[in-house]
Amino acid sequence: MSAEEKRVWIYAVIAIGVPAVYFTIILRQVPTTDVTQIAYVWPLLTAIGIAIAVNVVASIVTAIASPKEANLKDERDTDIHLYGQRAEYYVLVIGAVAALGLTLASFEHFWIANALYLTFVLSALTSSIVKIVAYRRGF
Repeated sequence: MSAEEKRVWIYAVIAIGVPAVYFTIILRQVPTTDVTQIAYVWPLLTAIGIAIAVNVVASIVTAIASPKEANLKDERDTDIHLYGQRAEYYVLVIGAVAALGLTLASFEHFWIANALYLTFVLSALTSSIVKIVAYRRGF
């Protein structure tokens, strides 16, 4: 497994784990609390910060564990990265349109912010899954 593929796996695990915790904490409050009263801003920013920090640390640990592979990147890695990014853009566009629709329909900021966060999460997962499949099966 190349260093780039390891990074993709790390990114995928983080893109599942951190948002799962965030959404569990926040959405658990929806049935009992008015969404205008839910304090979601700091947990959302914390989740984003944790995801970034864990991704950086995990990538550094991976590079330290196999230093000879750390900076190796070939044409296949570049092509797979671009292939994953193309798939990611479609998800981002759909999510942005959905968030715009929520805004135009005058939904609360809570729903708009969480829809945007979910869009970023789904785009990261889409990119990761497409890349993993490309590494494993080709494209």
